[in-house]
Amino acid sequence: MSTTQSDRLRGLIEPLVQAEHLDLEEIEVSRAGRRGLLRIVVDSDEGVELDACAELSRAISAKLDETDAMGDGEYVLEVSSPGADRPLSEHRHYVRATGRLVKLRLTEGEDLVTRIVAVDEDGLDTEVPGVKGRKATARRVEFAEIAKARVEIEFNRKDKKEEEA
Repeated sequence: MSTTQSDRLRGLIEPLVQAEHLDLEEIEVSRAGRRGLLRIVVDSDEGVELDACAELSRAISAKLDETDAMGDGEYVLEVSSPGADRPLSEHRHYVRATGRLVKLRLTEGEDLVTRIVAVDEDGLDTEVPGVKGRKATARRVEFAEIAKARVEIEFNRKDKKEEEA
């Protein structure tokens, strides 16, 4: 996707996303056979409901129909929330992952699986799970130390609502 097209699409789509109190995470234009594919990824601190994606998709579709931002050819529009395996790259991603288990690849090459306890402007306060019955240990990780980060899927993790009950 050309930078001009990307900027134009962002200018058209971002106000619609913000009106729904969501964050525009990604815009991707690619080819799917003879059709174009426009993939929009949105998120919020509370997550994104399927109904919100459908409503936003209708609003974006109507806006794109008013313009020639996608050109004359056919295209498919996808509006979705980020997958569970998306990389954590923005400060807000780490804030949203508070309480979750994450896998960090540190700049020194070490992999660290830890739970985010708190996030501030400089880094993360984490808790490294204990192994074989040992207690968890606290560890501070600065953002400058993180090369890659991704949420680890936990199948036995308690939901926040379950923990509050």
